[in-house]
Amino acid sequence: MKKLVVILSLVVFGLALVACDNATTTTATTAATTTTTTTTTTKTPIVVQGVTDTTITVGNTAATSGGYSVIGIPFNEGIKAVFKQVNDAGGIDGRTINFITYDDGFDAATGKTYTEKLINEDEVFALVGHFGTPTVGATLDIIQEVGIPMVYAATGINALYFQASVGNPVMAVQPIYMTDGRIMAARAIKEAVYGTNGDAALPAGSKIGVIYTNDDVGSSLKAGIELEAAALDMSENFMYQAVTSGSFNTAVTIFKANGVAAVILAMNQEPFGYALTSMSNLSLNVPVFTSYVNADVTAVDQLRYNAARPIYTNAWVDLTSTEGQAAAGAYVACITQADLDTATKNLYYGNSFAIAGYIAAMIFVEGLQRVADNGDDLTWANYIAAMEEGPIDVPMGGTVDFSDGHRWGIASMSLLQYTIIQGDNPVTTNVVETEYEAFIKVRNIQTIEEIEGN
Repeated sequence: MKKLVVILSLVVFGLALVACDNATTTTATTAATTTTTTTTTTKTPIVVQGVTDTTITVGNTAATSGGYSVIGIPFNEGIKAVFKQVNDAGGIDGRTINFITYDDGFDAATGKTYTEKLINEDEVFALVGHFGTPTVGATLDIIQEVGIPMVYAATGINALYFQASVGNPVMAVQPIYMTDGRIMAARAIKEAVYGTNGDAALPAGSKIGVIYTNDDVGSSLKAGIELEAAALDMSENFMYQAVTSGSFNTAVTIFKANGVAAVILAMNQEPFGYALTSMSNLSLNVPVFTSYVNADVTAVDQLRYNAARPIYTNAWVDLTSTEGQAAAGAYVACITQADLDTATKNLYYGNSFAIAGYIAAMIFVEGLQRVADNGDDLTWANYIAAMEEGPIDVPMGGTVDFSDGHRWGIASMSLLQYTIIQGDNPVTTNVVETEYEAFIKVRNIQTIEEIEGN
């Protein structure tokens, strides 16, 4: 049976941070009297670069060769399509946008080298669509030290998360694992999916089990879950089990013995499938909540699915709402005018990575437009301040809000539920089905505060 993914999800990756050199140097000088003095010299802060009266130069380094090129190439093409559309319309405040990109092959050292080249040699105004955990992790210190705006990171690592950091040049957009984990926990606590009919509130005193992979993804999601559990005064109700490839059954057995009312699976697609298999084999039939990265029917074994074990995922791209459909239409129009052949355009109309690049560029352009509307000079400080003025609509997906120094990416997501639908899938035209799998929306996009208020 042909699989259908109704809601597009974006791929994120995990890797540790790499430190960088300090910009302040100390020089000791000795006078004839043998008196030693120490002077400290600091690089002059950059106010702006990459801006002329007619152009704005930006850039990124992304994997456009190797295994991750299937992500990096369409991602960059989505960015280019937006900039072409803007330039064809006359630019922003009379300036067109130039885009420089380098291929880092998804390698941290190469990504760091090219990021430094973009900043120091190409003198770009901003990094747009900073790509992948290796490069992002290796360059965050450099970005903050220099102060260059970075808009949209194609990763969800928690190093991007700042509770309140006004003026921070790091401006992630897609949900950070910490935020994703918070929303998973809030929904496990607040959604009325319990009881015999699956419509009751979480019973008082119930335990919620969290199975998390002992890696960057799992640990980062767990950190968000713990934060939200504490915020809702529910820390004592949560149980945690770290898993490796061979320990899923152990975790499920422990949770079943403790009578958990729900299970949160803090992991990406492959271990998510293993965890569901263990829950099926051991008949742990309670609601499952998981990350937006798992909103993919290929991760679910339809033959092991049990309605008594409903599966819920977050999602930040929503193509089903009126607003989402309108935004999707605008995206298609943008790709249609891109400098691509017809076959490639047809592939990119539904490509989640091209959509991610499109979103990255659209968010960046919104900041430029705000500076222009304010009548301010285009400097780094003015750009960051404009981005912090208030929420920014994310095409096909809620809002991102950098105000008050918030740096936690999209903090509003819809809720999907895995479903087996009887009948022919209207999207597929080459086959006739009697049933098909889908993740369907059961909650519109909500902020964490809205979920907590349920």
